[in-house]
Parts: sequence; structure tokens; C-alpha cells
Amino acid sequence: MKKVAIIPLRAGSKGIPNKNKKRVLGKPLFTWVLGEAIQSELDQVFIYTDDQWIIDYVNSEYSWTKKVRVVERSKESASDTASTEFAMIEFAAKINFDFDVLVLLQATSPLTSMIDINKACALIEDDKIDSVLSVVKTHRFIWTKDGKSINYDFKNRPRRQDFEGLYIENGAVYACKKEILIKEENRLGGNIEVFEMTEDTLVEIDEPIDFLMVEKLLENRLVKNKSFDKIKALIIDVDGVFTNGKVATGENGEISKEFSLIDGMGLEILREENVFPVVLTSENSMVVKKRMEKLKIEYVFTGIRDKFSFLDNFLNEKGLTRAQIAYIGDDINDLANVCGSGLSFCPENAVPKVKMMTDNILKNKGSEGAIREACEYILKFNRRS
Repeated sequence: MKKVAIIPLRAGSKGIPNKNKKRVLGKPLFTWVLGEAIQSELDQVFIYTDDQWIIDYVNSEYSWTKKVRVVERSKESASDTASTEFAMIEFAAKINFDFDVLVLLQATSPLTSMIDINKACALIEDDKIDSVLSVVKTHRFIWTKDGKSINYDFKNRPRRQDFEGLYIENGAVYACKKEILIKEENRLGGNIEVFEMTEDTLVEIDEPIDFLMVEKLLENRLVKNKSFDKIKALIIDVDGVFTNGKVATGENGEISKEFSLIDGMGLEILREENVFPVVLTSENSMVVKKRMEKLKIEYVFTGIRDKFSFLDNFLNEKGLTRAQIAYIGDDINDLANVCGSGLSFCPENAVPKVKMMTDNILKNKGSEGAIREACEYILKFNRRS
């Protein structure tokens, strides 16, 4: 059963301009659900958008996976009045209905996990189920505007543990079989099944303040899921960590950056203890590539903007977990990995938001021994593990 997902994104968001591209924990909003979809059991994930910035971003950023494709949506389906169903049917026709199941994922629900997506995929494989939607169980008491209680008797107010509660649609994940989409022209139809997601996923991005709430919820989830194991890899950002963040440029671009010799020795000692370094940077720099060749670092990844999703994929390929890695970053594009790695560090010159979220603020600055300091910390940590 071929299961494909659509993540519909519009360029012309009126309520919150550029909503889908706004950063949450240093990542564009839409990349949170996209990253989870890549790691899920879906066969293919389609970004369906009229936004050229997103088209270019996805085409350049996710070349490391064959699972993601971009399909350009029409102006009509991206209008303020077009329904999501209209976009789904238009998309399905554009790919010649080449699927058995279509899964709708919403970028405005960035707390959706691959576990949630896999639940929907597993349910929809049942011959007796035609469509699926995600819900959240709530124990809130519901009232009408004219003062009538809907789901309980206020004269006999139940205790929370005795109250069954309600299931509320959270707008995160939907799945339907091809026949249902064609027949009903709707994301739901036939025999409908619900599956439960965690209570925090009830928050969707509708208002500007929702970004603050969701970012805190994502941070809390990543930190809560942290676990610790013997460190096997050290993931390192470049500018502001390997370097002091300064660069000399000329007519032909970048000329030089400053690196620390003692950092190089620290990495060499770390390798002798079977901890391998990984360089992960959003910059594309020949200066950096040359320096990493000099340091004989095997894994050097440049031009990576969605570092979190890329790192998830790399760890899966290497058979490692996040509990087995340490991460050093200094700026907001490192935030997700800072929160979601077994150990995290930032140099003394890191931006304040990273300092607030990291496990360890190093005494040294980038290019002034910060990496060496982290290496020594990891060696001591591993000896105790």
C-alpha cells in the first residue's frame, strides 16, 4: 500500500505574513513536520506550494533524501478562498493519483512526530478503515454561548478521574484512501477512525503568540526526551565555534578565517578515545573544507540549513542515537540540536538564546579553545559512563 503525504503551504498567508518560513527553535516552521515525515514510514512526502523561496529551499536542502519532492500548486488552489480539499484533489491529479493512501500533514502543527504519522499509516492499512484523523483527549467542560453545559451535568460535577472527557480534532494528521478522496472529495469519509496525540499538540499556529507557545513546547519536549549514554560523536558548528565568527573577504569572496591549533589537538585526542567529530555548518566555504582536510575530519557537511533533520538522518545511517552525541553550537540555527542532543555546549561568545538552552556554557570563545574544552569534558564524561 503506497502511502504519500502532502504538506500544503501558501505564500500569501494574510493572518501571519510568511508564517510557514518563520523560525521556530531556529528552523523554518514547515521543516518541523517535514523532518518527522522523512523519518516516518511514509513512502514519499510532497511539499505542495506556490512559494518560490520554499521551493528553492526544499530542492537545495533535502538532496540527501529521495523521499521529498516539490510540486508547484496553482494560484487558484493557493488563494484565500480555496479549501484544503481543493488543493488535495488538484495535487492528486497532478501526480496521476499515484498512491493508495494520501496523508495530509499541517505545517501549523509542528509538534507532530513520526510516531503520530506512523500511527495513522498503521490504522489506514486496515481494510475496514477508510480514513483517519488525529485527536486530543481533553477533560475540559464545554458550554454553549447561552449558558448550557454540553458534556457534563454542572449540578453533579464529576472528578477528573471519573470524567471520560472529549476527543477534539487537533488539525495535525489526516489520512484517507484514494477511493474516498475521489468519491467524497474530502479528507474524511467512509469508516472513520481517530487516534490520539499528546495534549500539547492541541496548540496550532493561528496567531503570532502561538509561535512563542509552540517554541516552548518543542523545547520542553526535546529536553524531556533527553537521555545520556557514552558519547560516540561530537557534532560541531563552524562559524563562532571553530572560528571567532569573523571572516576576511576579497574580490573573489572568502579569504581567511581564524582557527585554533589546540582545538585540533583536542579532536585528535578525542578520536584516539573512539569519539569521532562531525562538522555541520550552513556555510559553503572552501576555507573551512581545507581546514577540515588538514584536521583529517572524515564527516564534513557544508551548506546544511536544516541541521536537525539532517542530523537525524545521519544518526540513523550510523546506528547512533541522540543520547550518544554531543553538540556544540553558537547561534539560533543550532537551537534544536542544542536542546535535542545527549550533551550540548556553546562557546562563551554564543548568542544569549543558545546560552539559555544549552547544558554547558564553555569558558572559552570560538577559535580560542572552546572545542578543546568540550573535548576534555567529553573524555571525563565517558570515563564515568
